[in-house]
Amino acid sequence: MKIIIIFLLFVPLFVSLNGEKLLLVFPFASKSHYILGNELAKGLAQLGHEVTLLAPYEEKNPPKGYKNIVLDELEKKMDKAVRPNFFEYEKSSPFSQIFFMFGPHLRGLSESVLNNTKVQNLLKSNETFDAVIVEQFFNDALKGLAYHFKAPLILFWSQGANRYVNGLVANPQNPSYIVDMLLSFSTPMNFYQRFYNFVFGTISDLSLYYAYRLQRKVLKKYAPNAPDLDDLQYNASLVILNSHESFYDAVPHVPNMIDIGGFHVNPPKELPEDLKKFMDNAKEGVIYFSIGSILKPSNMPKDKKDIILKVLGSRKEKVLWKWDEDQLENKPDNVMISKWFPQHSILAHPNCKLFITHGGLLSTTETVYFGVPVLAFPVFADQHLNAARISARGFGLKLSFVEITEESLTEALVKLLEDPTYLEKAKHASALLHDRPLKPIELADYWIKYVIRHKGAPHLRVAGVNLPLYKYYMIDVLAVILGVLLVAFLVIRGLYRRVFRRKSSEYRKIPSEKKKN
Repeated sequence: MKIIIIFLLFVPLFVSLNGEKLLLVFPFASKSHYILGNELAKGLAQLGHEVTLLAPYEEKNPPKGYKNIVLDELEKKMDKAVRPNFFEYEKSSPFSQIFFMFGPHLRGLSESVLNNTKVQNLLKSNETFDAVIVEQFFNDALKGLAYHFKAPLILFWSQGANRYVNGLVANPQNPSYIVDMLLSFSTPMNFYQRFYNFVFGTISDLSLYYAYRLQRKVLKKYAPNAPDLDDLQYNASLVILNSHESFYDAVPHVPNMIDIGGFHVNPPKELPEDLKKFMDNAKEGVIYFSIGSILKPSNMPKDKKDIILKVLGSRKEKVLWKWDEDQLENKPDNVMISKWFPQHSILAHPNCKLFITHGGLLSTTETVYFGVPVLAFPVFADQHLNAARISARGFGLKLSFVEITEESLTEALVKLLEDPTYLEKAKHASALLHDRPLKPIELADYWIKYVIRHKGAPHLRVAGVNLPLYKYYMIDVLAVILGVLLVAFLVIRGLYRRVFRRKSSEYRKIPSEKKKN
């Protein structure tokens, strides 16, 4: 008995000795981005690490080993700078969305963080970290924090592998089958789509280059002795991706990229009594309707809202609608509204038959995790691409707000709720997501420790990350080949002309009588 007590007393000590000190930097003032950063921080803390999270929001119930530095003024700046009605962007082209993404509100994010009093106090302290994990989101100057703390740099990207992170580790970005995040094509692409994807990607790369120049100035302003930004941002030891092949296209990964999609989904908890009663008594099932944290349902066009209310009100199923106001005008009797719902627990309930969503990646991951068919109303950014994948994989349908009519919405609901194929494919996708050798947070834990153990693990980085663009794309080799071909062509043409002229001159010297004969 004494041995058991001693063992129990010393287990926490062994766990803490095995843990690392980690700094997580997730500064973007968006609840979806914060959820990912916070769940990563909590998960790592629960595995024995000592975690400090820099973020705009506060965790109310932090686990042991979790420290939160709240950058609350970032949300105020975001609210003041840009909180548009995203429904107005639905008809906008992907090119205009590029300019929105690289706008001043994001360009100034790094400076707002580095200029923050709490961050400055942290930089001036004697604090040390074994690794610095920075969310890759147009805030490249913040990679200087890894240099300041003399720790390996780990990047977290809230999507799968694409151009916004591939270039940092020389991961292939082939536009023939890798669709840009802001487009809505599904694979395989036709000629027009591949052409559009290539042109759009080229312009995106140029925009990224422009954004890097601005970030370089911010870094020099706050860390004048730091290496150039190019040296820092191409020095990532590990890239953690929020993706998985069950809901994402299979694409190449260099050795220092890992997928942990689904890590943020927690086991469902018991529903509140009123919700439990509502769902348990829904003999025909429940439709759950939520369009995330950025989109405000009250901002949707009135004609579309009226159509949705009419169609949902005519259904035999009950409806849970996440609504951002206290009242919903003309709310049907079968609809319950709330500003917040326990989404995981609702999706896990056996009576949840359909999830109507905006197609955000977190919601897409969660509907796959619990195996629920989905109707996606994509509006902005990656939502269109996620919706295209949902439709292509057969566990849901997409319907943009522009396309919503009483007939189209009714038809989509009938298909999804009465055709068992959608549920079967949703369950199959769920099985793929769960069929993994390790829990995703444990996979992240292993590779973070690996990078720290091996001093940044430089052996995992492919040689391409150190090559200039002209070498990476073999432009110099192609130039030589084209030069050789051009010289060969000129030589052959010169010889041909010389031979032709010689024969022509000899022909002219032949007497006219002989020519006739």
